[in-house]
Amino acid sequence: MASREETESLTEEAICPICLDFFTDPVILECGNNFCRSCISQCWKKKMNCPQCRQKCGKQSIRVNRSLANLAEKARKIKLEPKEQDGQPHCEEHQRELKLFCETDKKLICNICRDLREHQGHRLLPIKAAIENYKDQLKASLDSLTQKKSHIVKTEQKQKRMISQIKASSLQTHITSEFTKMHQILTEKEQRLLRDLRQEEKRILVIIERNLEIIQQNINSIEDEFSKLQKQMEQQDELTFLKDSVSWNGSSNLFDSGSEHKESSAHPV
Repeated sequence: MASREETESLTEEAICPICLDFFTDPVILECGNNFCRSCISQCWKKKMNCPQCRQKCGKQSIRVNRSLANLAEKARKIKLEPKEQDGQPHCEEHQRELKLFCETDKKLICNICRDLREHQGHRLLPIKAAIENYKDQLKASLDSLTQKKSHIVKTEQKQKRMISQIKASSLQTHITSEFTKMHQILTEKEQRLLRDLRQEEKRILVIIERNLEIIQQNINSIEDEFSKLQKQMEQQDELTFLKDSVSWNGSSNLFDSGSEHKESSAHPV
């Protein structure tokens, strides 16, 4: 009986590098590489090169490889035989020992599966490493569940104690006491809010009254200046009028700057 290594070697030699299945009607190219006739015909629809070595080949160089066809048939029969003699699970498709775990597809695969297009870019781990990862995840889940259970048990015990206390005492007395506490809290809060409101009212009134005083001062200054201007407009002597006008322009600038200062201070912060 052939050893497992010999069986795996036989299986590898009987697999087409294009379809990754056992050869069907295998042919050999002039470069020495072998393919299924249908596989190489499909490839040559685009380019007449060997898919493995890229050497240019012609259709006339194709030869049937009967020995490889016989080998593929033997490998196909071996594949159909049970493969649990060594106690290890095997890949159903390739009859190779399952050595890897694909985390993307969540399945065990063999080394041949690893090289297939369907597993390209997937996260692959050795079976032992995958087992350790899942053990860690399960342990973390168990720890989390243990903590949740402990919390729920404590909550349950607390609720049971509360039920016992309520049943042991008069429910009506308990409710009356709670409402009395709530009423007292609300009364204290109401008094505190009213006190704060009165203080705020006083503060705002002081600011407004101060602003009114400033505004009244500005009005008085404007009225005085208005009266002076009226008198100047009524002046008949032209030289006196011109002299007073020049004097008024100087005092007017001082008045404007003083008014701006008073107006800015009249606004409450």
